[in-house]
Amino acid sequence: MSDNVYRVTEIYGTSQEGVDQAIRNGISRASQTLRNLDWFEITQVRGQIENGRIEHYQVGLKIGFRLDDEG
Repeated sequence: MSDNVYRVTEIYGTSQEGVDQAIRNGISRASQTLRNLDWFEITQVRGQIENGRIEHYQVGLKIGFRLDDEG
């Protein structure tokens, strides 16, 4: 097993469809600019209410990714 070094970044995924889709949207977008994504942790779940109905979901995520090997 090799020794890895990880970095963590915090992002917020959003969706009008639900929490699961907000998570997927956030991870999908992060994977466009970050490499070696390995894990995520949900830090917050919140939403926007309009006229007594949930209009938008927001999910805070910590995303862990491996730093590239030196050399």
